[in-house]
Amino acid sequence: MRHPHEASSPVNTSTHRQPSQTCGFSLIEMMVVVAIIAILALMAVPNLTGKYVRENIVEAVALAKVAKDPIAAAWTATKSVPDDNVSAGLPEPAKIVNNVVKSVTVEGGAIHIVFGNRATSVLQGKTLTLRPGVVEDAQIVPVAWVCGHAKAPTNMKALGTDKTDIPGTHLPVNCL
Repeated sequence: MRHPHEASSPVNTSTHRQPSQTCGFSLIEMMVVVAIIAILALMAVPNLTGKYVRENIVEAVALAKVAKDPIAAAWTATKSVPDDNVSAGLPEPAKIVNNVVKSVTVEGGAIHIVFGNRATSVLQGKTLTLRPGVVEDAQIVPVAWVCGHAKAPTNMKALGTDKTDIPGTHLPVNCL
């Protein structure tokens, strides 16, 4: 005989089990989380290519000072600019080099800097031109250097030809 409280309690006599709840993430959920973290990390890490290109250009322009000084002196003294490296009193173009510059050529007063050696791949073989900006009827006015595709300052004329072939996205603002 059963006790009265036993009769009212249900007894599970079946052999089937209830499905258990799973804990944790599924593979797809985990992949979504990883993808979101990767996207956020890419946005947080700065693009270093632009930084390296700017550093290379700064280093190249500093080297160009060896050509800027004799060109400016020639303009002040004679109201003309040297046609080439020899007339500027400089060595041949391939001998004016540094870590990022392959050569520096003077041509009609303009300075053409060719990147090479350890320059970033974006700049390898590319040219940046610096042109003397002068006031033709006032020799005493100092030469202003016009970088790349930039226009000469008001009332000044940029001498020489611009051979800059570096994409505008990589040029400093003063060279556009």
